Amino acid sequence: MMKPCPSLRPLVLSLGLLSPLWAAASVFGTLGNFDVVNDTGQTAHGFEIELEGLHLGDITDTFGGAGRGFPTTVERYGAPEVTEYNVGGVFGVRVTYKASFAAGVWNVGTPSGVFSTPGESCWTGGGIGYGPSTPCDHFGVGTVGNASQTRYSWLVESSPGSGALSPVTAALPAPAWQVIPSPVPAQPPVVVARIQAPAPPETPEPQFGEPVWVKVYTTEFEDKISLEELMGGDPKIKLAKSETEIEWQLLQTDPGNPNAGQLENGGLAAVGDKSESVVRRYEFYHYIGAFDSENHEAKPLLGDSNADPSEVGEFIGAQNVAINLNGNIAAVPEPSTWLMLGLGMAGLVWRRRDLIQRN
Repeated sequence: MMKPCPSLRPLVLSLGLLSPLWAAASVFGTLGNFDVVNDTGQTAHGFEIELEGLHLGDITDTFGGAGRGFPTTVERYGAPEVTEYNVGGVFGVRVTYKASFAAGVWNVGTPSGVFSTPGESCWTGGGIGYGPSTPCDHFGVGTVGNASQTRYSWLVESSPGSGALSPVTAALPAPAWQVIPSPVPAQPPVVVARIQAPAPPETPEPQFGEPVWVKVYTTEFEDKISLEELMGGDPKIKLAKSETEIEWQLLQTDPGNPNAGQLENGGLAAVGDKSESVVRRYEFYHYIGAFDSENHEAKPLLGDSNADPSEVGEFIGAQNVAINLNGNIAAVPEPSTWLMLGLGMAGLVWRRRDLIQRN
């Protein structure tokens, strides 16, 4: 049996008090605007974003798609295909970026490799010399509502020359969020967010998931943020990157503890009284340190929140994200009045594996 460390009990109680507001809050947001490196070891010919619990009508925008103000040629796969699925009562939406296949040849692909980006740059306008040999891409999707689960996958050939593609899970975590009005009148809302480490593989014996290092930078502004300001070279992103919120945190799922591997908001920290927007940058890196040989649990030399340089591997991807409060800092407005750019969040804390006691 597992139980929270005593230091976590106030957190659990506070979230319990806020749960009715959590259920009642209305939000509008996007999952989009992220660079992701293809580290599958195979050339990919597409990318897929799967949003469980949403319908086609909940999709408001896609990077490279219609309504973006620029042509679909900004992204090597062109406009994505957006489809709804329902399998065994589980429904959702797939946003699929895919190359075309003719006469045994794919027209484009994303090579596998190593690449570190400034964020929001792996596209034709990103200013990094993006081209056929660049091993990363930029994707994004805007939504109304919150997906119950979000999955990112590279699409690679099922077999050479078959023209068929199979999904390979991308290591880039996908945040989920919720905005909660303050229980105190005239106080700013709480913006809650969670990032979950990749799920463990399905094996006969339970195994820990793939560990990833994450760094978080954040800042607040007294004016609104536009989508274009979420690019890597923008002064506001540079300012956000100068203000570190979390230097390092290792995230890894534990098959015996559903709460392990989460980077999450504590449920009490609100944005500043004068803030109109919050900007965050997430950077993800592979963990290349020691493992338990039996269950694949990571064994970092200096602990989960103090990365030794020898344990930080290749760059996985980055997300530059923001939330605009539109002057409504004392209450959560209706969805039509929100402009969410990315996955805005405030007051993050993390639940580390070493904060869990086992009986």
